[in-house]
Amino acid sequence: MIDRLDATPLAERPTDLIASVRPDELLLKGADGAEFTLPMPADETYVSFAPYVEQTHDCYFHSLTTCTGELRNAVVEVTVTDNATGEVVHEAEATTFDNGFLGLWLPRGLDGTLTVTADGLTATAPIATTGAEDATCLTTLQLA
Repeated sequence: MIDRLDATPLAERPTDLIASVRPDELLLKGADGAEFTLPMPADETYVSFAPYVEQTHDCYFHSLTTCTGELRNAVVEVTVTDNATGEVVHEAEATTFDNGFLGLWLPRGLDGTLTVTADGLTATAPIATTGAEDATCLTTLQLA
């Protein structure tokens, strides 16, 4: 559900649903106020990020239905490194979704560094999947 909602084009996103990614669960709220939660996998969690050049927004828990970033459908190179071991946990070229974000399923217990490069510009930010209050939405990746 998370992958599908994050990758849904903006024009097709549901307007009567709020879907918020938390480290341990996906929180769903309907237009009628009803709330439901779905558990995250025990061994991984979803972290979404939006690299930008000029404009961003504050966010902490990623909203799959309302968060939008500056670089929509942009090709980026992504590397996630484990700070304790120096091991590269994830490395790939990818295209940001129509909402300007890209999401990664990362192992739990990670204290790492996220590096994003686009058009020769690079941004780096800490990334953590160690606790129930870790951010699932990173919007501080200003490319320079």
